[in-house]
Amino acid sequence: MSSPELGPPVDFAGARLPGRETLTGAHVRIEPLDPARHEAGLWDAASGGDPRLWDYLPYGPFADREAFSAWLAALYAEPAPDQRFSAIVRVADGVPAGMIAYARIAPEVGRIEIAHVWFGASLQRTPGATEAVFLLAAHAFDDLGNRRLEWKCNALNHRSRRAAERFGFTYEGRFRQDMVVKGRNRDTDWFSLLDGEWPRAGAAFRAWLAPENFDADGTQRRTLEELRAAG
Repeated sequence: MSSPELGPPVDFAGARLPGRETLTGAHVRIEPLDPARHEAGLWDAASGGDPRLWDYLPYGPFADREAFSAWLAALYAEPAPDQRFSAIVRVADGVPAGMIAYARIAPEVGRIEIAHVWFGASLQRTPGATEAVFLLAAHAFDDLGNRRLEWKCNALNHRSRRAAERFGFTYEGRFRQDMVVKGRNRDTDWFSLLDGEWPRAGAAFRAWLAPENFDADGTQRRTLEELRAAG
């Protein structure tokens, strides 16, 4: 029986842990991080084109390739138990162009987060960037069976806040003085997308990424927000 004081009952046996699957789209592949294969391309993506790339991440910028290589090797050798880091690889040429991760992985309650997102300049504001998020979201819900997908960012990171809203996440609130990052206070904004919201959001992602949604110059015909509203 449902009780307004206790909340509705939930028939949930748990989600599955993400493994080392490669997720492939039309524009990008999400490949489990492998420094031997990805370091050169990721360094090129990390070291040029966007002077503000590292402003709101807890690491970077890196003084040189040696420092970047050491950071990448540590991620690979000693991964946190609730995180899975991946390289975003362009399908067209096989070049790594950014990184993305699952974090706060809690299959027992069906919760997972998309985190540690950074796009090199060649990937920013392209269909591949949107597709990278879509691939992780679809895998989280459709394959792993999660109930909740999270997105968090520094409250001052307007690009990340805007991205979360564009992707269909709902703003849930601000954790004030959540942490200290690079010697500065960080308030953290929380966003979520729920399994019951995913069918509409997922359909909008697919419609947006469809070739017919772009004109001959590559300009979108309809925005993600418009497609979600129409769904």
